[in-house]
Amino acid sequence: MAAPLAERMRPTTLDNYIGQKHLVGKGAVLRNMIEIGRIQSFILWGPPGVGKTTLAQIIAHRLEIPFYTLSAVTSGVKDVREVIQRAQSNRFFNTAAPILFIDEIHRFSKSQQDSLLGAVEQGIITLIGATTENPSFEVIRPLLSRCQLYVLKSLEKEDLTQLLHHAISHDTILKERNISLDETNALLQYSGGDARKLLNILELVVESVSQDVELHITDAMVKERLQQNPLAYDKGGELHYDIISAFIKSIRGSHPDAAIYWLARMIEGGEDPEFIARRLIISASEDIGLANPNALLIANAAFDAVMKIGWPEARITLAQATIYLATSPKSNSAYNAINTALQEVQQSGNLPVPLHLRNAPTKLMKQLGYGEDYKYPHDYPNHFVAQQYMPDQLNGTQLWEPQPNPAEQKLTEYMNKLWNKG
Repeated sequence: MAAPLAERMRPTTLDNYIGQKHLVGKGAVLRNMIEIGRIQSFILWGPPGVGKTTLAQIIAHRLEIPFYTLSAVTSGVKDVREVIQRAQSNRFFNTAAPILFIDEIHRFSKSQQDSLLGAVEQGIITLIGATTENPSFEVIRPLLSRCQLYVLKSLEKEDLTQLLHHAISHDTILKERNISLDETNALLQYSGGDARKLLNILELVVESVSQDVELHITDAMVKERLQQNPLAYDKGGELHYDIISAFIKSIRGSHPDAAIYWLARMIEGGEDPEFIARRLIISASEDIGLANPNALLIANAAFDAVMKIGWPEARITLAQATIYLATSPKSNSAYNAINTALQEVQQSGNLPVPLHLRNAPTKLMKQLGYGEDYKYPHDYPNHFVAQQYMPDQLNGTQLWEPQPNPAEQKLTEYMNKLWNKG
């Protein structure tokens, strides 16, 4: 039985490697390292199907050094230690360190990643990790600091087109078929920049047509064979965070159309509606805040509604809240105020609470002056009386900076009137 097309087309040299010119093109950093013959530990970060595993295999083949592979899905600390011991025993004096390639390294636990540190630091192995997740979140800092990080990009249209023509003209099976690429838009669209997915789709289309028939691949044929668009959306992956980031930034930027588009992407991708609703609540406080306090009420009501009704009706509630937040005036003064206050607390430490603000539940505390001279605001006109509320060292410090919108201007005028600030 023949191997899948994607495996048959896996390149074995840099000359046949498609894409990632910023890393392996002439004069690029990885190509230079490979041609010199000495590489350092590094992590390849990029979406699926862009050549991370292939690149690691090409490096090992080119340098002709021992190459060990572990999958973070099936390997544990014991497997890591066994490979390190094997690498150490197989290394000869003044030879390059064996390569340990770990696919999906982001799935390794902290203890598993810790078990790599000594071997990487001592040069017992050269680590090549591959991940689809942001290493800043998934790889421990000590290991990340010992590795270079190289980012691989989704393949461009030109790269994918080149791969298609190369496959039908060079693959041992496809070149025996009379295949014509009349249209490629659907193939490229559905692949989403993923070479493996592109070749899988091509193979599916080819196998669906009898071998004795001349094959003209068109967009309509591809759509018919696939039946539906296999949208790229990994709820636990990097794209998940990119899309929610675009969603929140569109709300913050007061662009309701973009916000609704990203909401639709999440809904179509199967995102948890509660996750979306929680992000709306955060946005209502962080980005809208005091400019429109009703935004928090709307977002919270949307969360409650989502919990009660679920999909598919929840899409309407989320859309309503999204548009309301996107079209609301914006202010991050509350966000800035709490961050400034936290910074002040970290700098000034545990400053004593003024005596008149302290609670006095015991006789001794009262004798010590706790709560003495406190003025109860409700006993005064307009339920206000001027007195000190900050610690002595911070008296007069302003942490909340009102922003120029109607709601906060009104609050500012009221505060200035109470405190006689002009």
